Amino acid sequence: MKRIITISREFGSGGRELGRRLSELLQVAYYDKEIVTEIARRTSLSEEYVHQIIEQRPLMSFPISIGRSFYPMPDPLMEQNQAIYREQHQLIRELADKSDCVIVGRCGDYILRDLNPFRIFVYADMDAKIARCRERGKEDPPLTDKELKQQIKKMDKGRAKYYEFYTGQKWGDRLNYDICINTSSRSIKELASVLVRLIDGSPD
Repeated sequence: MKRIITISREFGSGGRELGRRLSELLQVAYYDKEIVTEIARRTSLSEEYVHQIIEQRPLMSFPISIGRSFYPMPDPLMEQNQAIYREQHQLIRELADKSDCVIVGRCGDYILRDLNPFRIFVYADMDAKIARCRERGKEDPPLTDKELKQQIKKMDKGRAKYYEFYTGQKWGDRLNYDICINTSSRSIKELASVLVRLIDGSPD
């Protein structure tokens, strides 16, 4: 039986690190930014543009069906949004079919629902998310706590809208995941070790 783990995460919650540690402990493939890179290659669009598209709700008033649309699509921007999601859907299916893996974000839990993946949602309180963002030190120029808080909220809102648009499900709803993890004031490394025992069904 394949081990497919999908991780949805709030911005700054440490979900990406958790996914990477799980892949190392389980010795399975890990896919995150690699998905964006491959979509960009397949669509001949820049990675930055693809990343922006999949972090926010598409500029459309109706959902997209895979392989078919019931509405005319005269707008090039709408057509690009559709192409990106189609490639994302196809790529995630290919990766899961190829081997055991951990997939971070990109509606992986929904796209692979027929494979019964182990679905994880990672969240944290705002102070913890701000602190984790500070540790990464990627703000250029440096942001105040107020500005960083606004950015975090914006990112989470975009992820929620994107997820809900394509899946019809509520992002972060505990009913859509097998486990929800609060990483506030907790070691990601220790959490990963606990999760591996749970995923593998080990009593120790």
